[in-house]
Amino acid sequence: MFLLKKFISSFLMPVPIGLFLFALGIYFLFRNSYTKAKVFLFLTLTWFSLLSYSPVANAILAPLENSHKALLQTPKVDYILVLGNGHTSNENLSITSQVNPTAINRLVEGIKHYNALNKNVKFVVSGYGGYDKNSHAFMQEILASNLGVNRKDIIRFDKAKDTYEEALHIKKLLGDKKFIIVTSASHMKRSMLIFKKLNLNAIAAPTNYLSHEEKSLKEYFSGKNVRKIEIAVHEYLGLIWYKIKGYI
Repeated sequence: MFLLKKFISSFLMPVPIGLFLFALGIYFLFRNSYTKAKVFLFLTLTWFSLLSYSPVANAILAPLENSHKALLQTPKVDYILVLGNGHTSNENLSITSQVNPTAINRLVEGIKHYNALNKNVKFVVSGYGGYDKNSHAFMQEILASNLGVNRKDIIRFDKAKDTYEEALHIKKLLGDKKFIIVTSASHMKRSMLIFKKLNLNAIAAPTNYLSHEEKSLKEYFSGKNVRKIEIAVHEYLGLIWYKIKGYI
């Protein structure tokens, strides 16, 4: 079911939809249905223009990112949970090049709070390996230890495949104890809804905000904006799926 969910959702992303519209335009063009071809090719152009336009991307992503405020003052807790993201193991590269930028951003935010608590706290990292030989939690443990986290303070959830499973693991570990949860701002809304459903006492520490107003003209139409919309669509689909499953 997990892999099926990932497979189906991948085809509901903005770029595959745009390519489907383009394919329809080419199909009708070869069928000599020129009016239909023009319609679908125009839709394709409009679609990709909107996807790459900064104000559109920010308008779609911002409601997710603004659901919880940044945690500027670190509260007294005994645990910090950093949700997983992604990595690619390659022993020829530095660990900072094996863990993806989003995961690094989350980890650094967690370490900031870890240091603010004078390292008197347990640091929980999470995520399974997928097709990789190493779990994401293992890779994050290596990076965290390189960045000053005492390995004795690190707890790993190596088998958690998604946010719901991460929530189940932390519930088993902590029960109703208070803890900080670190994840991307776009992902925090779904995460907190899950944790609330499970009666977990989580304090949101969102990071990796992306819906910034662009100052440079070259950023108004950019592939970076397409990525913003992909992230937003992924989260909106996740919210719908988790609502169907009764997780939120």
